[in-house]
Amino acid sequence: MPKDYYKILGVEKGASEDEIKKAFRRLAHEHHPDKNGGNEQKFKDINEAYQVLGDKQKRTTYDQFGSAAFENGGMGGQGGFGGFNGAQGFGGFGGQGFNINVDDLGDLGDMLGGMFGFGGGGRGGSRKKQGNDIETEIKLSFIESVFGAQKEIKLYKNSPCGICKGSGSDPSGNISECKTCGGRGRVQQAQRTIFGVMNTAVTCPDCKGTGKRIEKPCKDCSGTGVEKRERVLTVKIPPGMNDGEALRVSNEGEYPGQGGISGDLYIRVRVAAHSAFRRQDNDILSTVHVPFSIMTLGGNIDVETVDGSVSLKIPTATMAGTVFKLKDKGVPYTNGRSRGDHLVTVMPEVPTRLSREQKKKLEELGELGL
Repeated sequence: MPKDYYKILGVEKGASEDEIKKAFRRLAHEHHPDKNGGNEQKFKDINEAYQVLGDKQKRTTYDQFGSAAFENGGMGGQGGFGGFNGAQGFGGFGGQGFNINVDDLGDLGDMLGGMFGFGGGGRGGSRKKQGNDIETEIKLSFIESVFGAQKEIKLYKNSPCGICKGSGSDPSGNISECKTCGGRGRVQQAQRTIFGVMNTAVTCPDCKGTGKRIEKPCKDCSGTGVEKRERVLTVKIPPGMNDGEALRVSNEGEYPGQGGISGDLYIRVRVAAHSAFRRQDNDILSTVHVPFSIMTLGGNIDVETVDGSVSLKIPTATMAGTVFKLKDKGVPYTNGRSRGDHLVTVMPEVPTRLSREQKKKLEELGELGL
């Protein structure tokens, strides 16, 4: 029976190569037999459709003659999927085998690579070796956390060798192209699986993925390209960072060796407590004590903020616990275009010591019902 490969992949006849590849990846994930709800037959049909529509020449033939052009020749055939029990071996479709480019499968290719021993799946050989991430802590004052700061950090870590600059080669030696992989850093490997013949790219065993051949190794690092040393790093801490948040500095982690990329550095921020201020999201909170006379009759008081002292007007008959907002006197937002507010709670100031005159005046006020 003729098969509609476009319908199987859920794409229109005029779909682009990228649309076809995306549809294949999505459906392969959804119907993979190892997943809950996976469907072995659908997985077979999806792969069969992609092998035709994913190839320009085969797609042209299919558009002209339909799926009949591929029957009995390894694509449409009679041999079935081969099953998971091994009863029909690795015959694939029609017993001709089934070539799958694992790179097309994305992270599904990584999963299949792990199942069949491809050494990191379909994409591992295409990525440079990544060094380990590292983490350190830095202490900030409350004011530094609000406005940002520039700090020096000392790190003792694996870094590129100072002599060979991380290449692993003696400066007087030559670095040539790896003959095994032709400088690509990876080689093709084919393996027969229950899904057919899978072709995948793996890290070159000779150059370890660098694509280079070192003729004279660096004596200082023994050709590894790595030396452990102290590094002093000047870091700009942006405004508004909160206690416990982390700042990432790319490529300042551990260096993995020749041809690799350093990991990242994560700087965990610790903010010291302030005697007068505390933070709530991007607002700053503080409490001030106001003389009873000003709370009753009104007046102006000076209030300390992170920007310095500002004047705050207290209205007549202000109640204890009233909160006043000083707009844009809080912590900057990460977008840098605005700030939170400073919320000031006012409380009446109760003197601990009174002069005779003050005491007399208060007694008189008490007699008046105040």
